Order: sequence, then C-alpha cells, then structure tokens
Amino acid sequence: MPLIANADDFGLTPGVNRSIVELHRAGALSSATLMATGAFFDDAVSIAHANPQLEVGCHILLVDGTPALPPEQIPTLCPNGASFRPALTAFIRDLFAFRIRASEITAEATAQIRRLQDAGLRVSHIDTHKHTHLFSGILRPLLNAALACGIPAIRNPFEPAWALRATKGSSRLRRLAVVALRSQHRAFQRTVRASGLATTSGTIGVLATGASNIEGTLRNLLAAIPNDPSQTWELVCHPGYPDSHLDQVRTRLRASRTQEHAALLKLLPAISLASWRDLESSAAVNQLH
Repeated sequence: MPLIANADDFGLTPGVNRSIVELHRAGALSSATLMATGAFFDDAVSIAHANPQLEVGCHILLVDGTPALPPEQIPTLCPNGASFRPALTAFIRDLFAFRIRASEITAEATAQIRRLQDAGLRVSHIDTHKHTHLFSGILRPLLNAALACGIPAIRNPFEPAWALRATKGSSRLRRLAVVALRSQHRAFQRTVRASGLATTSGTIGVLATGASNIEGTLRNLLAAIPNDPSQTWELVCHPGYPDSHLDQVRTRLRASRTQEHAALLKLLPAISLASWRDLESSAAVNQLH
C-alpha cells in the first residue's frame, strides 16, 4: 500500500517547522509543503537543506494569507489591495461569479513556486491551502504554473469513500461538504492526466483534519487502505508544537497539531513510506505503455 505522508504549513511557525523535521527524521513523514510567504520561510528552507531526504512541495496560498507578487499586480486575488480574501467562502463565491482572473492565479502560483526554487529547493509537487484546486477554475491555471516551473506532480485532494467511512467524529456539515465535492474527482483526474503531471489515487486525512481523537482516526485510516500496490495514497497532516507565533495565526488547528505529531510519531515509523519521486517514476512508466 504505497503511502506518501505529507505535512502542510511548513514555514508557518517555528513550532510547525520543528515538528516536521522531528517527524521526518523519525521516519514518519515523506514530505512537507512549504508556504512561500510563510513568516518562517527562511527557517524552513534551512531545515530542508539540512535534511535533503525530506521532499519539499509548494503549499500555494490563494486565500487566507499574503501574496508573493505585489497586490496591485493581482487585484482580483487581493480585492482589499493588501492580502488575499481571509475567508474560503468569499473566495469560492467570487470564483464562481467569475471575479477572479485565471491569469492572476497562474502568475501568483508561479511566483510562489519560483521563490522555493530560487532558494535552491527542488520542488517535488504542489498543493493548495484549504484545497482550493478542487475546483477546475483553480486547477487549470495552477497546472499552467506547474508546467512553466517544471513541477512534476500535484496533490489529488479528493478523499475516497473508504477513508470517509473510516473517519469518525467529524461534523455533519464538514462531512457533507467533503462528500459533495467528490463529484469533481473525475474531471480533476482527466485534467491532470491531460497535463502530463503525476498525481496520487487520492488523499486521506482531509475529513480528519483537527479531529478530537486523531490517533484513533489515523489508526482506522491506515487499517482501511486497500492492499493494492498499483495505488498510491497521500496522507495529509498538520503537525506542530504550539508557540507564541501560532497564537498570532488565524487557524482552528492548535491543540490538534500536538496530538497529530504524537499520533504520527507512534504509527507512521512502522510503515515504509513512498515518495513523490516514486510517483513520478510510476507515471513515466505508465505513459510508455
């Protein structure tokens, strides 16, 4: 059961960065996705260079954060003239009202990816904060950015039905939202396949994000993974140590980060984790046949 374990929010705070490197060194993380405009980007870059086996992707922000480009160059992404929309609901509303230009998404995503590359990092893949590339209006311009920057892979943010069944205790509203968005999965697969980028069979842990019993949920998810070597799954996680810097961040993930760190440290080292390079190799073989 090939499994990639990826931590989001690399570069957010010192406590998040420290958690990620500790888990990687313990064999509990394959990769982490780095926020190009994160307050502790430079610290994360130093950690990545000191730990070359940690694959680093770009965690692209289009909502709830600050841009890499000057805001005046991307006015439909930064309607207040300074930062992205703070709320995902407002972002989705304006996306479907055609108030966000695809060209600005491509430009901003390219700038964020280039910041990692300019820091000397090989960018293994891309994903998005709050999984905004679930929507084709975001996915297509992101793929254009990825291709321009030579990025080989992208997160498949859709959670399979078996993982949803294995996740207990989530709110009814959150579960309904994740289930409803699965209707976009086939279109996502077709679009990514046509682009030539590699992607996984899907992502687990989306519904479980911030769960109260994260160890039990993670144990259930790992036990439910199909025994099919042709499928590769990504486990998305948000570990970290709370600190004064996290107190300044607008996030619902606080105490859960420490709990997630402990659960990953307990359960993941027993698994031989896959990598994004493995996924690239498999995709290349499949394209030859």
